Amino acid sequence: MAKSNSEVSRFDAKSTNRDDEVATTSAVLNLPPREIPETVAMATVGEATVISVVNQKGGVGKTTTTINLGAALAELGRRVLLIDFDPQHSLSVGVGVATNRLEGSIYNLMMDESTKIEDFLLKTSVPGMDMIPSHEDLAGTEGGLMNVIAREQILKRVIEPVKADYDVILIDCQPSLGLLTINALTASDGVIVPLECEYFALRGVALLSDIIGKVQKNTNPDLKLIGILPTMFDRKTTHSRDVLERISEAFPEHVFDTIIGRTVRFSESTVKGEPITSYASSSSGASAYRRLARELISIGGTK
Repeated sequence: MAKSNSEVSRFDAKSTNRDDEVATTSAVLNLPPREIPETVAMATVGEATVISVVNQKGGVGKTTTTINLGAALAELGRRVLLIDFDPQHSLSVGVGVATNRLEGSIYNLMMDESTKIEDFLLKTSVPGMDMIPSHEDLAGTEGGLMNVIAREQILKRVIEPVKADYDVILIDCQPSLGLLTINALTASDGVIVPLECEYFALRGVALLSDIIGKVQKNTNPDLKLIGILPTMFDRKTTHSRDVLERISEAFPEHVFDTIIGRTVRFSESTVKGEPITSYASSSSGASAYRRLARELISIGGTK
């Protein structure tokens, strides 16, 4: 039985799309514009598409993307589950969970086969979006699973019982390419890579691509790179544009058209413990994640 951590939400499902405020790859690079269609709500729920949000570099917008993309998908009528798979538990804090008072977290599910995922589900303030919290204890998982057979498959086993209850499961990964991230990739159908529009952020993409390739070869042949998401984009600088151009040249088929720009609203919404789609529903940041959700559905990244 899911526990509620908030009975009140400022979520507004009637918020209009304001795509004209959203920076896009096609507009910035003077490419033919991409029209993202409107999306209708689904009549039925499940089997969930599992998506890992991954980058070994910290501070690129992984948690922000997981929370706000999840909220935007829920706004479109999808049943969404967020999994905080980072010992820093930023996602848990970002949706208003008091992590110092948790009765259990994803760590317990990873380490104890007798636990049931249903007992660790929490409702968020967003209708249709649940989550599984994390805790600092998760940092000890790699050592604790050292001698466990098929340890790369544990998260996949953990989430299997609830896949039929959701349309989308988003996993917020830690900024590392260790065992936890391998578990997430092994359990996933696809990967989204948030990439800050800075030169240093480009350096790790090749390594991440190599890890994805190894997972495809060894533990999950069906894993797909859904897309690279440009984040922290600044329209006022040529630097951001140059980096976006390099990303598009290196991954011509895998860069989202939707760009996530810089805005103080993301930090403010994190402090409030709710998505930007409810905290600042009419902001450009909220519009960007709504467009991203529609784009993800339109390219077949999820249903």
